[in-house]
Amino acid sequence: MSKNKVDFSALKDYLPDGSFELVMDYLHNYKIQLTVTRSRSSILGDYRHAHLNKGHRISVNGDLNKYSFLITLLHEIAHLFTFVNNPKRVQPHGAEWKSNFGDILTVFITKNIFPLDVQAALLFSLDNPAASSCSDEKLLRVLKNYDQKKDEIYFVEQLLVGQHFKIKGNRIFEKGEQIRKRFKCKEVATGKWYLFSPVSEVKKTG
Repeated sequence: MSKNKVDFSALKDYLPDGSFELVMDYLHNYKIQLTVTRSRSSILGDYRHAHLNKGHRISVNGDLNKYSFLITLLHEIAHLFTFVNNPKRVQPHGAEWKSNFGDILTVFITKNIFPLDVQAALLFSLDNPAASSCSDEKLLRVLKNYDQKKDEIYFVEQLLVGQHFKIKGNRIFEKGEQIRKRFKCKEVATGKWYLFSPVSEVKKTG
């Protein structure tokens, strides 16, 4: 996996206006080593606690838009707070983490750093934030408005039933009916069925 330690002077390029100084306070005060990685399909960011001679380490995907990058970074800083303030092991995204993440987000929301639509989505979930912005469909839809547009990329929910699409690795699926919150889709090569989030990004093939 390709990783690059962030030159703090270049960190502004990854962050929305008005957030740099606040972020730097966290990085300096907790001696966080921040790295930016290439795109990872399974996670947006990662936190590793201080251990032996290594300090706190956070990684964030470098292909995220500025608001997604900031939210992901704050998500991981909340994990740091949870680790530091709870000597006994607690659930990774339990009540302690949710409280820490909510408190951190509030600081940035009150500074009007986020656009109004992103701010509204964050406020909606502030009392019970999702374990990942990937699993918060309302927030994900809003954040996608600030992504660089990609040709032929769709949400699964935007396709018609019966249409074919492919995902990374060039696996091809046929969209099926919606079951509760997800769509049942059949892999063409194997005939196996899989469940997809409505906001999974896929490439239409026909």
